[in-house]
Amino acid sequence: MADSDGPVVELADLLRHPDDLDKISFLKSEFTRKKAAIDGRLKIGLKDQLEVTQAGMDSVSDGQRTVNQIKEEMMKIDRLCAEAQNMIRDFPNINLVSQVHRNFTQVEVMKANIESFDDNLKDLEQLLREDDQDMENQPNLLNVHHGLTKLRDIRDEAMDQIKRASDKSLESHLQDYFTRLDDVIEWFDDHVGTACMNLIPLVQADNKGMVVRLALVIEEEEKSDKKVKALQDAQREYKDLASRFKSITSGPKQLRGYKEKFLKAIEFYAQPKFDNAEQRFLEEPNKLANIMKWYFNDLYVVKMGMVDLMPKKWKIFKTYTDIYHSMMHNWLIKRVDDPDLSPPHMLSIIDWSEKYYSKMSKLGYSEADLKPHVLDDREGELVREYRQLIVKSVDEWMERMFVADKKSFTERKPDSLDNNEHGYFRTRTLGDMWRMLKEQASVAGDSGRTDVAEGVFDAMFRALKSRQSMWQKMVDEEAIKYRSPAADQEGMQFFQDWLVAIANDQIACIDDNEEAGQLGYLSRFQRDLEPLVTQKYFVHANIELDVLRNGFVDLGTHCITTFVSLIFKVDFRSTVTDFFTSKWYNELAMKRIATTFDDYVSDYAKVLHHSLLDILIEELADELLVHYLSSVRNKGAKFRRSDPFNDKLADDVRAAFEFFQSVNTKPELANIVSVDFSLIKKKWEVVRRMAALLEADKASVVAVYEDFKREFWDLQLSWVESVLRARDDFDRSMLSSVKAKAGQVYVQRGPETIMSKVK
Repeated sequence: MADSDGPVVELADLLRHPDDLDKISFLKSEFTRKKAAIDGRLKIGLKDQLEVTQAGMDSVSDGQRTVNQIKEEMMKIDRLCAEAQNMIRDFPNINLVSQVHRNFTQVEVMKANIESFDDNLKDLEQLLREDDQDMENQPNLLNVHHGLTKLRDIRDEAMDQIKRASDKSLESHLQDYFTRLDDVIEWFDDHVGTACMNLIPLVQADNKGMVVRLALVIEEEEKSDKKVKALQDAQREYKDLASRFKSITSGPKQLRGYKEKFLKAIEFYAQPKFDNAEQRFLEEPNKLANIMKWYFNDLYVVKMGMVDLMPKKWKIFKTYTDIYHSMMHNWLIKRVDDPDLSPPHMLSIIDWSEKYYSKMSKLGYSEADLKPHVLDDREGELVREYRQLIVKSVDEWMERMFVADKKSFTERKPDSLDNNEHGYFRTRTLGDMWRMLKEQASVAGDSGRTDVAEGVFDAMFRALKSRQSMWQKMVDEEAIKYRSPAADQEGMQFFQDWLVAIANDQIACIDDNEEAGQLGYLSRFQRDLEPLVTQKYFVHANIELDVLRNGFVDLGTHCITTFVSLIFKVDFRSTVTDFFTSKWYNELAMKRIATTFDDYVSDYAKVLHHSLLDILIEELADELLVHYLSSVRNKGAKFRRSDPFNDKLADDVRAAFEFFQSVNTKPELANIVSVDFSLIKKKWEVVRRMAALLEADKASVVAVYEDFKREFWDLQLSWVESVLRARDDFDRSMLSSVKAKAGQVYVQRGPETIMSKVK
């Protein structure tokens, strides 16, 4: 559809305006000219194609005629043979006498051969013994081969005759007689095989005579095998005709395969070298070029020293190159298909392809000349696999480390945490994790490819985010076990130690001290990343690093928040429930809480990072304030006009302030804690506003609420209702007036205040 619309669209582009209609005649003549030119080219192409087709058909016809002529000539020859027999008188008798004479001659020859067979065999054995003493030269190789060839032909002819005879009783005896020949042949084959396996060393030793003798033997055997193959084909296709000609049926009867064995010996010679290369490659993958020097040295020896010593038709240099290249291809493919292949080994193989073809070009072979491609054109795939190997390694390392952490964390094993040089609690795998990431980043960088490095860093970002999420999930799951009133509190201290260690880990990731020249793990990671990626990716990476940095902060804060929440759920479970009840007036609950806070801060001051210690104290202040304000919902909470609740509230605030104000001045916390008490004091201002709601007369409650709401925009109406219901003079009209005012008051939203946590 798109093709058919093309001319219409083009025409529409040419005729955009009314004035363009004047161009129609010009466009018509132009299109007519172009059409005529195209038609002319099509006619010429069609004519050429027809001529080629016709020439092909003529060639087929000529071939068919030639085949028919040969067939007719063969039929004439067969007919003349039959007619010649009828033209000569007494031809059958003459032919019979001739056959008897030939048979008699053959028997005499065979008898002489059999009688001399054993002596000839002994002579060959003596020659082989002499060659055993000089395997590097084997001066008798040609003589032995010539003699063995004759003896083989005698044996084959004798066995062939006995098989065609009517009486086969002597066949087994004849086979036993020729048994020694097989032993000598095996002896000779060992000599030939030894020479084939040492062909390159022979050339290097300039032993040209030995190489030429070996080549002559293999060449003669190759000719013999071709003759046998032709005879077998002729007997299979033209059995009757072949049996008539003695010249066809005489000579060797079996394929000996010396040429094939010679080619196989090239592989056998190279295979141990490949095996040795494999072992060295596994140990030193970055030295593959040095490991494979022998490969190119062998081919160079063949090119410079062997070509002139071998039959030209063998194309010996190409033969060696094809065999060696095929073995190199198979060796490399086996390596890259190994599921246990490491990234350094994969990278070495990827880099090897270009080096390999560069070296082969110096020997005269281009990449196109060598089939198949040494890596099956899988470089792109291998690069992706190389990247995936690193990613897989990163994922496996991260998984193993987290499994180990989870086991230690959930089992609360003693001595499962470490202390750094400052004495802070730390998990044992954090340093190992960042060290592993640095090593894998280095491996990715060794590829010299930014796409590999960028893919690996993407995987690292995912792994780090996943680790943050898993830690938070695991912390929450473990914390639930201690939140229930009936929960077993055994192991809670270890859990709190772990929370501190995990929080410290997060700070270690992002703790940069520029004055001291010390960088956190994440900043060092960013420094290592930059030279390995493109500038465009580095912009993206900075965004990911910011996300990770915020994630580390969030996880560290979450651990401290969980730590504080457990204090209230476990240590203050019964204390908080008494706030604002009748028992509250007679007890010093807030002082007990402050004392407990002081114990926790003192215990953990030296094992918790100083920046987290400030957060811990601030969280204690916030959590205490939230629980204090929320206690208006306690069962039995009631504020009576006759009770001194206002004074009691002031006492509680003073007790809390006494602790939070003192942490900065304690000698043991000097230079460690730097809590801004003014911020804590400002947050606790809400206690005064709660007191105002409690002591205001009914007519003033709405005004007090409005003032409270304007100062704290996220003040929850449900909490205000609970405060009002705790008044001993509460009535529904008071609540209705506040709700009505809540619908009328417009406040500007801003950052969350402490009241957002008080529901």
